[in-house]
Formats: sequence, C-alpha cells, structure tokens
Amino acid sequence: MTNTNRERISAILHYKPYDRVPVMHFGFWNETLEKWEQEGHLTHEEVAVLLSGHGNRSDGNEYERAIAQKLGFDDNILVYTGQKGDWYDMPLYPAFEEQIIERYDDGSFKQLDIDGVFELGKEGAGSIASELGHTLVDRKSWEEHYVPRLQWTEERLDMEAIQKMIAENDTRSRHTAVYCGSLYGKLRNYWGIVELSYLQIDDPDLYTECIDTIGELCYDVVKHTLDTGVKVDFAHFWEDICYNKGPLVSPEIFREKVGKHYRRIADECLRHGVDIVSVDCDGFIEELVPIWLDNGVNTMFPVEYGAWEYDFATLRKKFGKEIRGMGNINKHVLSKDKAAIDKEIERARRLVDLGGFVPCMDHRIAPDAEWDLTRYYCDKMKETFWK
Repeated sequence: MTNTNRERISAILHYKPYDRVPVMHFGFWNETLEKWEQEGHLTHEEVAVLLSGHGNRSDGNEYERAIAQKLGFDDNILVYTGQKGDWYDMPLYPAFEEQIIERYDDGSFKQLDIDGVFELGKEGAGSIASELGHTLVDRKSWEEHYVPRLQWTEERLDMEAIQKMIAENDTRSRHTAVYCGSLYGKLRNYWGIVELSYLQIDDPDLYTECIDTIGELCYDVVKHTLDTGVKVDFAHFWEDICYNKGPLVSPEIFREKVGKHYRRIADECLRHGVDIVSVDCDGFIEELVPIWLDNGVNTMFPVEYGAWEYDFATLRKKFGKEIRGMGNINKHVLSKDKAAIDKEIERARRLVDLGGFVPCMDHRIAPDAEWDLTRYYCDKMKETFWK
C-alpha cells in the first residue's frame, strides 16, 4: 500500500491502487504571502526568504513547504532535481543581468530582464510587465547574445544537490521531476510573440535553428542529469504557449518543428525508467494535446479551469486513458465561500474517479485567496479523499 506522496502520485498517474489523494498546491504569488503576513497569519521571517529571489525559486523549498503545511497542504506538485539557478530560467546560462535602463517621471522605469527583454516596470507592481523591446531581433543578435547562452556546460548541474538526491533515491518521500526546459515558450519570450510569428515566414532557416538549438540543449541537460544516476518520478516541460482561445503557434508548425524534440527527450527519459512526462501550459491547450501525446508527453498541467470552465473530463473523453492530468481546480474558489469550495471539490471527486488525475489548484494561489478559506479547502479535501 502507498504511504508517501511520491508513491501516491505515481500510483494515481499509473492507474494503480493508492490509499488516499494527496492535497497538493502549485506555489503562491508573492503578493499572496505579503497579504497573509499583513493579516498576521505568517511572520515576516517566514515570508521574507521566499520573496528574496524570482518567484519560482521558492517552489518546493523548506520555507514554502512549512507555510503550505501550516495551511494543510501536503506539498507542492512540482519539485525538481538539482539544476543550477532558477529552474524557470533554464535554458539561458548565464541569464542576462537584470538592470534598470531608464527611469521616468511617473515612477515607472525601463528595465532589462533575465531573458534580455526590455520591460516597463513600476515599484510594487505584481502583474506581468509590458514589453518595450527585445535584445533578440535578428540573426546577429541571436548569434552574439543567445547562442553562447544556449550551450551545454557541466556548470548547469548542481552536483552537490544531485549527489544528495542520489543518496535518497530509494527513501525520498517527495514526488520529484527532472526539469526538461521549454522548447517553444522561452523562445517566444526571447523574441516576443509577434516577432517570432513573423520569423517563421521572414527567415524560416533562423526560426528552425532557434528551435533546434534549444531542443538540443534541453536534451543535453536532461540526459546529463539522468546519467548521474539520480532517480526521478516524472519529467516536466514548461511552455505557456496558449491563450483562452487556443495556441499561440500553428499546431502544424508545432508538430513539424518542435514535436521531434519532445520525442527525443521523452525517449531519453524512458531509457532511464521515467514514463510519466508532463507539460505545464496555461490556456486552452486542446489543439496541442494530440501533438504532445504523439511525442511522449502524457500528462497535462495545470489544465486551467479558468474563465472558460474547461474540465479535464473533456480531455479524458477525447483521448482516453492515454492522457493523465494534474491541476484543474479553480483557484478562485479560495476567494469566494465554503459553498463554492464544496462544489469545486465535488467536481474534483468526479475527475479523480476517472483515474490518472491528481487534483491541484490550476495556478499559483492568488492574492484574492483568503487564509481561512484556503485552510478550509485543505480540510475539505482530506475529509473527501482520505476516507
């Protein structure tokens, strides 16, 4: 019988028996933690360490885990192996140095971010910054600023962390992933969605070269990570290349240019015994799902319920048990009331009954989330799924 979250999640995603459904989350927005500190639920010391770097750097660490357990969660759904730096920043190495380029009279400023993107920033703003321009604009800037940062080097791996994980291969209780990078989403960030869309027509050779360069790097990082002997439970990509009406890239182009890189990386994972491969893509993903499934990606996350109320059961009906899911719980119920939470958990019960599905908030817990309602959600999940 399963008795750790590692065993439980693995059993669920492999359609095997398990004792209970773990209560998982996908991190917190910084503004959420700041609000809860102001309300007295968290101390400054508990929050400060999680706000000291880029938001995703806190995913799964001991400080975040302590806060999550105070609320009643078991763990973060995404915990990673030892690749250096912020997992979200891979594959650029080194990243661009963040700096303020120019300040404006209204208090806003032009800044350079870690991807080489020029953004409009403002102190205290928590939303996604507006893009003002990009370092990557043509082949010259690609070869000068990006190609050198998209090469494999052993420095990408944190061998001290990996050796520690190897020592825990058979005793680890957390469901842990090897991070596979991003085959298109980061490229979209580097160029900008408009510029990248034009590039496939204006310079198809450069467009293909960009995708192949990133694909080769992601493969190298995964291969070298797994060749160390570290055991992981699943592999995970990040993309975020859809909006609420569909993908930001032609599915035909995505299949032709990107699919083979997923396949190669998924096959490498399978060679190391890793047969659960997931992708994090927000938005309406249905048109890309067949491409992922055909190329070794079998688990969709976070399957946003969002404004369009898209239910994982729709994917299951269309693609059968070949597809698994994590997420699909509407994060906004944490700002409503207990009745809304009860209703959402009843929907989760139906999804769990399909098999191959781990319920989790469909994004980071947002600043409108109420502390007491979040605790109620965790208690209700345990009442429902721990019988």
